[in-house]
Order: sequence, then C-alpha cells, then structure tokens
Amino acid sequence: MNVSPYALIDRCDQVFVTGRTPAEVPPPPSDGNARGWVTAMRAVPGGQTQLELAVQGTSRQAVVLRALHVRVVGRAAPLAWSAYLMADGCGSGVTPSTFDIDLDRDNPRARPVAGVQGDVRIPATDFPYKTSTTDPQVLDVVAHTTGHDVQWYLELEWSSGDRHGTLRIDDRGRPFRTTAIKDRPQYLYRGDTDVWETAPDYARR
Repeated sequence: MNVSPYALIDRCDQVFVTGRTPAEVPPPPSDGNARGWVTAMRAVPGGQTQLELAVQGTSRQAVVLRALHVRVVGRAAPLAWSAYLMADGCGSGVTPSTFDIDLDRDNPRARPVAGVQGDVRIPATDFPYKTSTTDPQVLDVVAHTTGHDVQWYLELEWSSGDRHGTLRIDDRGRPFRTTAIKDRPQYLYRGDTDVWETAPDYARR
C-alpha cells in the first residue's frame, strides 16, 4: 500500500492553511516536494484533502478490496489561519473518478463519484475491487469540510482466500487533518512578481 496524501491530484483545487504570513511562505511546491513544503510550513490541507491510494497484492493470488470506512477521531472549530491556493486559472482537464467524503456529516462515508476526461465521462465504480502483484489498484479520495477542523483516517477491508483483515490508512501513523477555510484570508502566488497576493474574488475557494 502506498499512500500519497499530498499528491496534488487536482492542483487547481488544492489549498493549504498555515499560521505563517505571506512573506514567510515560499512558492507553491512541485508535486514531488509537496510533503516537504507542508512539513516546513506546518500546514494543513484547507477545505479538502486529496489522497491517492495505490494498492497491490504480494502474490499472484487475488486480493479483494471489500470496503473503505471513514473514522473521525476529532472535530473542532476551523483553524484561524490564512489559506494559500496552489494554483489558479486551470482549464478543464482530466478529473479522475474518486471517492468523495463529506467530513461534516455525523457518520461520513466514502461515496463513489464519476469523473471526466475531455468529453468522456468516467463512470463511478464502487467496491469490491481486485488486486494482485500484476494488477495494482489506484483509488483517488477527496475528503472535504466547510465548517470544521477534522482529524480522521481510513480503514480498508480486504480478503484473500481464507484470509481477511482491515488495513488502517493514515498519514505515517497520525490521522489526516482537514480544516475549513470559509472567511479565512486567502492568498494566490504570482509567478511574475514572486509574491503572495490577496486572492481575487473569482479565485477564492
């Protein structure tokens, strides 16, 4: 299992919040350095967290992925930090089919959502899935909140032959964290001047 919580699946929609001032925040990271940027800024995903889960069996025997459960371990008022938008002005591109999680619900669940590639609609698919050493499975997950600071993790149910179990999916032993950004100051990076500026109304999330 490979978990990429800062994979920037859709950079256009990715926002991070931090207690740093705009003058203290470096330019948006490249995809490969997103974790380093987040760690250095002590940042938290704002509005939503995007996950890419790559699952692959360890033998030719198929592993059946049966269900994905959401476990909320903490819910509080949103962080009173500024929000930094990772991109602006993105055109239409590839939107993969995903599992959508509304963290504001009392009992959030992973709901399959269709995607789009150009003019082609990618249908939503739900569990179960199969994987093996020769047939990896990638799941994209988007968890979002508009009113809270939420700490959460996932549990993936699996079975293979007469074996079965549950795999915890988190951020290297810690829960994922997602905070709402409503009414927070929002900034957009300008590459031509190398500064963060207040995001215009059209760009605000």
